[in-house]
Amino acid sequence: MGEGLSFSFTEEQRAFQASIRQLTEDKIAPRAQEIDATDEYPWDLDELLVKNGFAAVSYPEEHGGAGGGAVELCILVEEISRASAGVSLIPAVNKLGAIPVLLHGRPQQKTMVCEGISEGRHRMSYCLTEPSSGSDAAAMKSRAVEDSDGWVLNGSKRFITGAGVADLYTYFAVTDPSAPKGKGITAFLLSQDMPGFSLGRKEDKMGIRGAPTREVVLEDCRAPRESVIGEVDQGFQIAMRTLDFSRPTIAAQALGIAQGAFDVAVDYCKERQQFGSPVSAFQGLQFMFADMAMKIETARLAVYRAALAVDDEASDLPYWAAIAKCYASDVAMDVTTDCVQALGGYGYVRDYPVERFMRDAKITQIYEGTNQIQRVVLARHLFGG
Repeated sequence: MGEGLSFSFTEEQRAFQASIRQLTEDKIAPRAQEIDATDEYPWDLDELLVKNGFAAVSYPEEHGGAGGGAVELCILVEEISRASAGVSLIPAVNKLGAIPVLLHGRPQQKTMVCEGISEGRHRMSYCLTEPSSGSDAAAMKSRAVEDSDGWVLNGSKRFITGAGVADLYTYFAVTDPSAPKGKGITAFLLSQDMPGFSLGRKEDKMGIRGAPTREVVLEDCRAPRESVIGEVDQGFQIAMRTLDFSRPTIAAQALGIAQGAFDVAVDYCKERQQFGSPVSAFQGLQFMFADMAMKIETARLAVYRAALAVDDEASDLPYWAAIAKCYASDVAMDVTTDCVQALGGYGYVRDYPVERFMRDAKITQIYEGTNQIQRVVLARHLFGG
C-alpha cells in the first residue's frame, strides 16, 4: 500500500486534532442546529477559524500559510464535520478554489491566495459545473476571448459552493472552441469586483446549510492577462487534477458526518429504555452498530490513505482519491440512515441531530464527482481507457 504508510498520526497531528476538536465542541457544535435552520453563513465561526490559525492549515509557509498538508486538512474537516458539515466547508471550499493556484499558479498568485485565506482577507470558490454540464464538465459553454486589453469572459456556473461569501473565484472557460473536447479550456483567477461579474440565485438545499450555493454569472467580464492560471488551453487538465487533490477532503467530510451521527446514536441507545433494558442491550441493534463501526473505521483508513497520496503527489492519486471519496460517502449515507433508524421516531425529528447528519451525508455522494463517476475513474485505472 505504499512506502512509509503509517496507520497512526504523529504527536503533532494528534495535538492538532485535539485542539480543533475542543474548538468544535465549545464553539461550533452549539451553533450547528441554528446554522442549519437559518441557512445563514456563520461569519463568526469563519473569523474564529482565522483567529485560531485553522484557516492557514495546509497552505505552504513560503507563501504565507501555516504549513501542513492533506492529512492535516482532512483532520480539520473531519473534526468540524462531526458537529457541522456546513461549517466544515469553510476550509474545504477555500482549499478547493486555491488548489489550481497552488498547483499551477504564478508565485504572486500563490502568495495572494495563501496569505489572503490564512489571514481572512480572501475566501475562494471553484467554478466548474454549469447548468448543462455537470459530470460531463468538458462540455462547458463558458467562453473567454482574448483582446488587446486582456480577456473577456461570458457564461454561467451552477451550484457554486461559497459563492457570495468568496471574493476570489477559480473559473474555467473555453478559449479554443475548435480544439478537441476538453483541450481548449483555460483556468482563470477572477475577483468579484471585476466588471461584468455577478451572482445569480441562491439555492435552497436539503443539507450543508449555512454554506451558500449560488450561480456565478459573467457578462462581458473583463479580466487581465495575468488572471490566467497555468497555461492557456490547459485548464481542463488543471480542473481534473484539482478534483483528485480535493476528493480526499470531501471523503473526510463524509467520514466526520458518519462519526458524528454514530456518536449521537451510541449515546442515545445507552440511555433509551425499552422492555426494561437499555436499547443497546438488544442484539439486533448491537449488530447494526458493529456494522456501522466497521464501515466507519474502514472509511477512515481510506480517507487518510488518500490524504497521504496527495501529500506524496503519488502517481496513483486518482485511484486512492476515488476510493476514499466514493466509499466514505456511501458509508456516510448508510450510517446516518441507520442512526435515524436506531433513534426511531426521535431520529426523524429535528430535536436530535441525526436527521441533519443524514441530510448532510447525501451531497457527499454527489459533489466533486458523483459516486458513479468515481467508479468510472476506478474502472479506467483497472482496465485502462
